Amino acid sequence: MSGAQRATPGGARQGGAQPGGTQQGEPQPGVAHQQGGTRADRPFGFRYLGPLLLGSTLNPINSSMIATGLVGIGTEFHLGPGQTASLISVLYLFSSVMQPTMGKLASLFGPRRVFIAGILILLAAGIVGALAPSFGFLLASRALIGIGTSAAYPTAMAMVRARADRLSVGVPSRVLGAFSIAAQVTVVVGLPLGGILVGTLGWRALFSVNIPLALVTLAATLVGVERDAPRPSGPWRELVRLLDLPGVALFGGAVAALLVFLSGLGDPAWWLGACAVVVGGVFVWRERHASSPLIDVRALASNGPLQRTYTRQLLVGLGMYACMYGMSQWMEQGRGLTPEVVGIVMVPLSLVSIVVARLVSLRGWVRMPLVLAGLAFLATAVMMVSANGSTSIAVLVLMTSLLGLMNGFGGFANQTALYMQSPADGIAVAAGLYRTFSYMGAIFSSSLIGLVFGARATDPGFHSLAWVLSGIGGAVLVMTLADRRIPRVAA
Repeated sequence: MSGAQRATPGGARQGGAQPGGTQQGEPQPGVAHQQGGTRADRPFGFRYLGPLLLGSTLNPINSSMIATGLVGIGTEFHLGPGQTASLISVLYLFSSVMQPTMGKLASLFGPRRVFIAGILILLAAGIVGALAPSFGFLLASRALIGIGTSAAYPTAMAMVRARADRLSVGVPSRVLGAFSIAAQVTVVVGLPLGGILVGTLGWRALFSVNIPLALVTLAATLVGVERDAPRPSGPWRELVRLLDLPGVALFGGAVAALLVFLSGLGDPAWWLGACAVVVGGVFVWRERHASSPLIDVRALASNGPLQRTYTRQLLVGLGMYACMYGMSQWMEQGRGLTPEVVGIVMVPLSLVSIVVARLVSLRGWVRMPLVLAGLAFLATAVMMVSANGSTSIAVLVLMTSLLGLMNGFGGFANQTALYMQSPADGIAVAAGLYRTFSYMGAIFSSSLIGLVFGARATDPGFHSLAWVLSGIGGAVLVMTLADRRIPRVAA
């Protein structure tokens, strides 16, 4: 095993049984892995993979749906846009902190147990939001949604990795592609679903819809996903020590300060930036000396490939969200299109992403998609620079399709690189931290859009955004070409 494989962001200093247990009729170990994953993915049928995919989409669905209900919530509770927007930021904040924390819990208690616990928290969140008598209860519901849904992705990656390793099937590239595709489907479904729910049932449906979603996911998990292997029992004091609560608190403080700082770069609160640096420094010092760290910073510091994967994902997330939201605003205000037409023009982004992610996952490509993602980013920026108020709809569709290429290539390849660069005992924390970097990119994008557009999305502001995005795309391309540790294919 290479050094890159040994190094892991969390749990590398402790052992423990891998999640296991074999269902009746499950394929036996020794299945040969072939390029493209055809035989390797047979152990991952819909009965097993379905609840994991559904669970991993619940966080992004809740992130996008809420946008359609902010006006109605503000009207009922007599609040302004700034106050209702806190419903968006509170989910991002709790998700950013809890993703790696849930990964740590999975390494201690078993990924299936933590996955189910997250679903139950989501169920409670849906009930609280549906019955909320005040805005404070809605904030609590969104915080619980962030906590509950954060369990899904890191634990799903841990369960997939454990099953693949146990059955000796290599890297299940088609399975990883399915997770990437599920994320793209969420982009298509989230806003329309939210609009339908608000239009037919009112804004409380945005919270209560989590009740049936949680129940369906819970039932499917209990039926289709085998139980975790038994874990050695121990005193609660020892379990608390292993969880590293001081590390969780310091990590949460550093991430919270950084995210709030990044979200307000138009009028930066420099003291928050300094606070993020100081608390982050204390966190690193604490984790270096902890016997069971939340994030094993020593191992992460020695794992250059994984560090670069996190950086690429931050850049891809920043560029993707800045393009997606920047384009939609400019098409309405600068190009003069109606929201309905803008929605249609943006559809190719998701459709192309889905098709591309499927194609590359069938072949297990990793390095080339990252190169193509950087090139697609640059091509998108060139088209943005040349766009103006009279640009035809056909050209705009081509522009969003190029962005879809970037998203489809980059999303699958970075996720597969993460899977290959993290060993089984650290994949849950590594996957959670991967999502944290994605959230940082998303929040940073809102400040970037505000800086280049100002009060209105005009042609000059759109062109300025294009130049910034060309720099991001160039950075992704250079990082990929210079990094010889990125595998050519998943194997």
